[in-house]
Amino acid sequence: MRTTGAIAWALLVAAAAAGPGGGAAAQEPAGRTARPFIRATGEATVQARPDRAEIDIGVVAQAPTAQAAAAQNAQQLDAVLAALRAALGPAAGIRTAGYSLYPISRPAREGLPPAIAGYTATNSVHVTTDDLAAVGKAIDVAMQAGANQVQRLQFSLKDEGAARAQALRDAAIKARAQAEVMAGALGLKILRVLSVTEGAPVAVRPFQGAVRAMGPQAPAAPTPVEAGTIDVHAEVTLVVEVAP
Repeated sequence: MRTTGAIAWALLVAAAAAGPGGGAAAQEPAGRTARPFIRATGEATVQARPDRAEIDIGVVAQAPTAQAAAAQNAQQLDAVLAALRAALGPAAGIRTAGYSLYPISRPAREGLPPAIAGYTATNSVHVTTDDLAAVGKAIDVAMQAGANQVQRLQFSLKDEGAARAQALRDAAIKARAQAEVMAGALGLKILRVLSVTEGAPVAVRPFQGAVRAMGPQAPAAPTPVEAGTIDVHAEVTLVVEVAP
């Protein structure tokens, strides 16, 4: 929580001391009728349990030729897709996220020029599921089936509306309380709210980043996944008209 009315306070004190007909006065931005005002900002954070997970899983295959690398990649990916569908069910969303096929260059050595030593084929799929309890299992079965990269895991809310609304309410209440404290300290009272400004919405999601696992073998133990909570943050700034 923070306030931004220090300059307005000083001007209000000067206006009270000068009395009617002279002195300084805190005013609204140009273009409006001059009114003494106080500006206050309230911040609030609401924690919500995520109800959706997104995973990017990759299959990387290398072979001496481009055709062999692509064929090997396709075979591994088919097995990975079948394992993911079996683990997550038909409700999960599975789509291709990217594909690449590129040569592996061998640097020049012993007087020989650079050469192509082989090819790498990479295919990644984006998985969306609302069954958070199955996320660890999905990673495990994908690795067992031939995946060798977990590129990203991110938890989110299907609808941030409710948490966002609560954070806004809390922030507005805190901003109003700050304005009342400042007005009371100066011997003033709030007449009305002149303006309300909402800050940029922020949602801090847990565990979003890159995670890589090499090799198609199964992990020694099931992959533990804890979704944690999502922090939904809101900021509200009030400008209120005040009078003695």
